[in-house]
Amino acid sequence: MTKIAVVPGSFDPITNGHLDIIERAAKVFPEVRVAVMNNSSKRSLFTVEERKDLIRTVTSKFPNVIVESSSGLLIDYAREAGASVIVRGLRAISDFEYEMQITSMNRMLDESIETFFVMTKNQYSFLSSSIVKEVAKYGGEISALVPSQVEVALKKKFQG
Repeated sequence: MTKIAVVPGSFDPITNGHLDIIERAAKVFPEVRVAVMNNSSKRSLFTVEERKDLIRTVTSKFPNVIVESSSGLLIDYAREAGASVIVRGLRAISDFEYEMQITSMNRMLDESIETFFVMTKNQYSFLSSSIVKEVAKYGGEISALVPSQVEVALKKKFQG
């Protein structure tokens, strides 16, 4: 039985921190599904399709990574994908409490699906999509924060 892992997120946009977690999961699990979660209560800069396209571009070097999307519960998506593991990145202790709540709820909904927490590399511990968008909006330097394709896409969004 192939172990399928899900790396969920809104990825609006994907950052080098996200990419680090995906890459590390791809080294451990034979199949990694990056799930772009569409949260209708959030106003996104990029459409779901744009986010999926960007993620496919920057993860193309990982043959075991599949990019999909879902607008329902993460645990339902994981179950439908046949996943046994959800991989979540942690940046700082402040992330832990929120992530623990989500993990506890997911475990209550389906205890057969485990959650693995992966600590981000130190250089990404401050990084979030929100910060990247804010810096990009005002023309700040983001080349160390996102893949080059994402930097180009952000510049197009804020120039147009």
